[in-house]
Amino acid sequence: MLSKTFFEVIKHEGVVSVTSWGSSDAPHVRCTWNSFLRITEDKRILAPIAGFTSVQEDMVKNDKVILTLGSREVEGFNGYQGTGFLIEGRARFLDAGEEFDQMKEDYPFMNKLLEVTVESQKQLL
Repeated sequence: MLSKTFFEVIKHEGVVSVTSWGSSDAPHVRCTWNSFLRITEDKRILAPIAGFTSVQEDMVKNDKVILTLGSREVEGFNGYQGTGFLIEGRARFLDAGEEFDQMKEDYPFMNKLLEVTVESQKQLL
């Protein structure tokens, strides 16, 4: 489901926004970096997290998330300088396990691991 262009984008630094919503009146938006993302063989997105408390609280009521990310370094549609993606999926936080331990080696600051199971991907530019 994740395109070749998506994989090119995450090779370059850029901001990834993670949007969640529980039962509050407003969504919660937090950010991380393209370079922090790891894609598993089954195409789940993993990101090391320190914080994201409001997003984690939302997961209790609604596990849906929206990620947006991009890079000016990857050509988009019609020769446009830069491209981005909107990813929709289901998320959960992990604080133990093999994937958590592997990510913790690379990112000692993390206290949890965000796992997103991708349901849809849309290239924006």
